[in-house]
Amino acid sequence: METILNIANLSKTYQSAGQKLTVLDDINFTINKGSTNAIVGPSGSGKTTLLGLCAGLDRSSAGIVELNNINLGSLSEDQRAQVRNQYVGFIFQNFQLLPTLTALENVMVPLELRGEKNIKARSLDLLDKVGLADRGHHYPAQLSGGEQQRVSLARAFSNAPAILFADEPTGNLDAETSEKVVKLIFDLNKEAGTTLVLVTHDLDLAAKTQRILRIKGGKLIADDKTDNR
Repeated sequence: METILNIANLSKTYQSAGQKLTVLDDINFTINKGSTNAIVGPSGSGKTTLLGLCAGLDRSSAGIVELNNINLGSLSEDQRAQVRNQYVGFIFQNFQLLPTLTALENVMVPLELRGEKNIKARSLDLLDKVGLADRGHHYPAQLSGGEQQRVSLARAFSNAPAILFADEPTGNLDAETSEKVVKLIFDLNKEAGTTLVLVTHDLDLAAKTQRILRIKGGKLIADDKTDNR
């Protein structure tokens, strides 16, 4: 299997009130292309910090992050942003849609940044896939939480990412809406052949992936394969 993400001896420390605070301590794992993976652990265990480092949103204190064979540690902030724009999709708990743009315009943003052609038609097609073809002209404030998360899902897949990072993607949704969004994430992921890495408190959601990485106190304490092939 081809590796898309290689994490070696990864640590993250902060200085806080003169004390050294270790958030992640010597984490090691690799993720294969096209696989589905969950990172689980209690609040404050370092899950979101790890996701941010994997995606190049932040820099590690020590260790290596290689995304699609690119060593992120050697890149400037602008270069990391280019790598994200080219290979990475994101879904966040709080949707992070741009409030002044319509649903359709939010989906078009990553394509515009890449200078792609035919972006309106492609964005409409993605909105259709998430069941929002008729809501493209609505602004985020006019949409329910579940609809906003589906727009953010369409946006995440708009640049055909090699890897999708999802941080508590159902954290702000009720059970029924969560179920629909989760199904969409896995369906779109399979269709696009994207690698999925999701951070979640929800063990039922984690169990839908092929592999569960457990973090506690900044350390990787378990790495389990599930029965999902």
